Amino acid sequence: MSASRWDDVRSWLKQHWKIIRRFIGIAFATAIVILITMAVIKIDWREVVGAIHGLPASALWLAGLITVASYFVYSSYDVLGKRYTEHDLPWWKCMMTGFISYAFTMNMGAPVGGLGLRLRLYSKHGLEPGVIVRIVGLSITTNWIGYTLLAGVLFASGMVELPADWKLDNGPLRIIGAIMVAIALAYLALCKFSTTRSREIFGHTIELPSIGIALVQICLAVVNWMLIGAAIYVLLQQNISYPVVLATFLVSAVAGALTHIPGGIGVIESVFVGLLSGSMARHEILAGLLVYRAIYYLGPLVVAGTWYLAMEARLGRFARHANCSSKSTR
Repeated sequence: MSASRWDDVRSWLKQHWKIIRRFIGIAFATAIVILITMAVIKIDWREVVGAIHGLPASALWLAGLITVASYFVYSSYDVLGKRYTEHDLPWWKCMMTGFISYAFTMNMGAPVGGLGLRLRLYSKHGLEPGVIVRIVGLSITTNWIGYTLLAGVLFASGMVELPADWKLDNGPLRIIGAIMVAIALAYLALCKFSTTRSREIFGHTIELPSIGIALVQICLAVVNWMLIGAAIYVLLQQNISYPVVLATFLVSAVAGALTHIPGGIGVIESVFVGLLSGSMARHEILAGLLVYRAIYYLGPLVVAGTWYLAMEARLGRFARHANCSSKSTR
């Protein structure tokens, strides 16, 4: 393809990208809705409720402890953001902001938690919008670069034995995994060797972190993804091997991100039921996933919501007190 022809294609894609992305999103969401509908029709919900009641208390407690560990690890992304941007906010306030934003992100989507709440909370603590955007950008990069490496290693290593119902055999899966590993390694190479530390991407200036920060990014994110997979594995009562559960969860995470459905409601369930129903009863899979949602999504949201409202009330009192003090000095 000639250079001029390639430029025409790039120009056309740039002009129509929003429409193309919207069409892909609608098509994907439609497919997910169809899968969910098919799954719901075939499920005996009385069996699901029975399976939930049959979950041992030890599994619930262990999943709860894993959830606490996962939220602690994710909240550390914001501490890493403190080192990356070199702001002077105390580390515990960074972790508090990370926890609250993560809990809301998991239930209401990234625009609300990942960006909206971070902007509000960090602004209340005196950080500039530019610094906050860099923290959010580092958090997103941390999450997905760790995902890329972990999923790539799982797929490329061949340690995941795909169920018979999966339409993708190990050959293409290993190639996809190798590409994902290469992307993660390329990111590390850029952070280590690139002489240009700032790059303009889609109109935004992105500053590469140091190789030390990049390595911590990957370690934190890989641990967090593995912890989430472990929580599901425990709630499925270890009836399916951990690598397969983790790989299925990683697939469902991308599906949820592509559909933009808050909390991936129905997406995770449909992917697990669709891919693993040959290895475990559908009602048992759904029972484990519904309890997982209660423990990993709703429980932290209640804590984060209470914490956030209390903090807003406290900041509001401080603001009113400051206004009264300024008026009395006039």
